[in-house]
Amino acid sequence: MLTNLSIKNYALIDLLEVSFYNGFTVITGETGAGKSILLGGLSLVLGKRADLSSLRDKGKKCIIEAEFQVARYGLRSFFDKNDLDYEPTTIVRREIYPSGKSRAFINDSPVTLDILTELGGRLIDVHSQHQTLRLAENEFQLKVIDALADNKNDLSEYRTLLAAYRETKKALQALVDFQKEAHKEHDYHSFLLQELESASLRDGMQEELEVQYEQLNNVETILEQLSRGYQLLNDEQVGILRLLTELKQRSGKLADYGQQYGSLNERVQSVFIEIDDIASEWETFRDTTEANPELLEETNAKLQLLHDLLRKHDVPDVSALLSTQKALSERVGVTENLETDVQEKEELLKTQQAALEKIAHTITHKRRKAIPLLQKQLKDNLAVLGMPSASFKIELSAAPEFKDTGKDDLTFLFSANKGTDFGPLKKVASGGELSRIMLTIKAVLARYEQLPTMMFDEIDTGVSGEISNKMGDIMQAMSSAMQVFSITHLPQVASKGDQHYKVYKEENGQTTHTKMRQLNQEERVVELAEMLGGKSLTDSALAHARELLT
Repeated sequence: MLTNLSIKNYALIDLLEVSFYNGFTVITGETGAGKSILLGGLSLVLGKRADLSSLRDKGKKCIIEAEFQVARYGLRSFFDKNDLDYEPTTIVRREIYPSGKSRAFINDSPVTLDILTELGGRLIDVHSQHQTLRLAENEFQLKVIDALADNKNDLSEYRTLLAAYRETKKALQALVDFQKEAHKEHDYHSFLLQELESASLRDGMQEELEVQYEQLNNVETILEQLSRGYQLLNDEQVGILRLLTELKQRSGKLADYGQQYGSLNERVQSVFIEIDDIASEWETFRDTTEANPELLEETNAKLQLLHDLLRKHDVPDVSALLSTQKALSERVGVTENLETDVQEKEELLKTQQAALEKIAHTITHKRRKAIPLLQKQLKDNLAVLGMPSASFKIELSAAPEFKDTGKDDLTFLFSANKGTDFGPLKKVASGGELSRIMLTIKAVLARYEQLPTMMFDEIDTGVSGEISNKMGDIMQAMSSAMQVFSITHLPQVASKGDQHYKVYKEENGQTTHTKMRQLNQEERVVELAEMLGGKSLTDSALAHARELLT
């Protein structure tokens, strides 16, 4: 329910602040007074796109703020989904800047225009001449039937199943497509995998092979250096070990003559042990190193294979080759298991399809039962609105595939007069007839589902007299279950309101301002009298106005 509206710096409005109440609210005003401006400002806070022409003063920002009571709308899940603070009194604000940019807020949290639009659609249903085009949309027509059929829970379950079914169908198609391509490449990938596996790859392999190759390829040089080094270490006269042995003996004799000599002796002993160990290892290397042409050739072949694989797979090292091998192994394995995966997905799809068929059948059955009731209610209400011969032909047929709305194709035809052929609404109904049909449908919907605040923008255009009186009665009856607004130019409708607001223009010097205020009882009498007979008030017009208000 809309409780407060504030509009600042919008079109002809400097500042407008107004409170609204439950029940039936009527808004009147002369042509050009700014009723459309008021509705335009409200549309902005409901998510309509804005432009700079909205600003009255191009140097200041435009601010539109609306306060709603939302406790009975079941919107907590919407707030949770969009990470917004839920408040029973929710404030929606829109700011349009001189730069052309705009910002939107819900309870002071910034939101995107899409989120604002989604919430706006749940708070206020604005009916205008343009909205009558929705009457021709199957989705809207089915929504009406489903309200009478009490299909809300069934449709929720159906759409959950449909989402899972479509996901499975998409996954199955992807598997089948992949299977086709995979079979083409399976042999090639298997060959590549076998080639990599036969190379017995491991991390550090390339470095080890390169070191081994260098040693084998330079064995003569290595042996020459090992022999010469052995001589330097073990020569009987001037070998390093011979000289160190003598040095060790002398340092040992000095050790008893002071701590400094003892420390020096320890260092000499340490050097001797290290050099002795080096000599032993050096001798081992010399004795075990030998030429091995066969191993050299084998090592060279492994290196060449490794370089060929690196070049073939366009990777920098063995680690990357191992990753390639793993990926190929997985791909080959997946290809070999694809048949099983496809069969499992096909079985799942059949199960989901059976569940969908069952719930879709239930929805269709309930729709068929609701159609005669809808046709009768529409016919009865339209008869009250001056269309006694109006009738509908509503038929369901099986759709070839699952749709978001079920598995039905809908034919929704209309005839305004006896003896005339049925045809699509937008082709056979006039603008005035479409407005009355839409009002009738909204009235029917109001009996079966919780509708948001309803705002009718001159829905009574093209009607007068007793028909307008009946339209007012219908909107007044709807207001017992929801907040209803009617922007009207007919006194018969305006007289039905629980509250009456007037939109008017006020000139101040060289500027014109659009304003709005709530009328008291006497002001309503004058406003209705002017709507009946013009600015020149007559006693009969005033009497008629009072009669309408009783």
